[in-house]
Amino acid sequence: MRKTLITLAAVLAAALTGPVYASSGADRSTFKRPDTIPFPEGSPYSLHIATLGKMLYYDPRLSGAQNMNCVTCHNPSFGYEAPVARAIGAANTPLGRHAPTVLNLAWTDEFFWDGRAPTLAKQAEGPITAAVEMNGHFGQITDRLSEVDEYRQWFKRLFPETGITRENILRAIATYERTIVSARAPFDKWVDGDETAISEEAKRGFELFVGKAGCVACHSGWNMTDNRFHDIGLPSDDIGRGALEPDNPQAQHAFKTPGLRDLTHRAPYMHDGSIRTLEDVIIHYEGLWENRPSISPQMIRFRLKKDERRDLVAFLQSLTAEKSLTPVPLLPN
Repeated sequence: MRKTLITLAAVLAAALTGPVYASSGADRSTFKRPDTIPFPEGSPYSLHIATLGKMLYYDPRLSGAQNMNCVTCHNPSFGYEAPVARAIGAANTPLGRHAPTVLNLAWTDEFFWDGRAPTLAKQAEGPITAAVEMNGHFGQITDRLSEVDEYRQWFKRLFPETGITRENILRAIATYERTIVSARAPFDKWVDGDETAISEEAKRGFELFVGKAGCVACHSGWNMTDNRFHDIGLPSDDIGRGALEPDNPQAQHAFKTPGLRDLTHRAPYMHDGSIRTLEDVIIHYEGLWENRPSISPQMIRFRLKKDERRDLVAFLQSLTAEKSLTPVPLLPN
């Protein structure tokens, strides 16, 4: 599908410039940030639709009891995740998996840990309507929004032929979510040639990331993900992608590779939130994983020294941008 593009500068107010240099062991240019955000041809970028989508993202009227919103589980303060192993849903009980980040979703085509949603609109629909999550019902949601004069005006202006509908609500949220892009981190400045942007420890950690530790096999590209599904050996009865591909042995216990941007704000880690620190994540990959038939062929056993682990953590921390305030929209009454 062809996609339209908008510049990241329009969203982040930051132009990406500067030369690209190669490190001593790997080409940094393969990690260079893009300067555009891709949008589907049938749903091009619109500032006003994205603004409406942000209002809906924050509006608890989309939940059954009007006490939750998308931010409940995808909070900008925590890298658009939740700071608990498994977020709490409408039933006041932990959900089955850790809330995945919504950062940089414009660069992927399959959503959720198991990739069951083929579009961002479908991704937005899932948590809203799931009984254990927001427990929303679109007939009720459209009725509620139709009672609000400002929403009626917004939808009439932006969707003059259809107004407030399920499809338009989801399109607006998806448009907004595509604009949720991680800001420039120290690593990006280093990729663009600023040798002082990251520490010597982080530079050594980068060499481990692309070399001895083999992280780049799955965590590739500017967002540090191959957008594919792997069994990384976590002990669990959750078969992940295997539920969608029961006849594929490699899909059993496989989950989508998460991007690593703003990682330090996103603990705990993994699809089940079972690992609390970045150092423990590294130790898991060193060989604490379960060796079962579905284990990803990308999983290799290696051993790092303590100082090497510190270097690798320093590199991962360099992928986090300086925190900035995310303005909360004023919701109409």
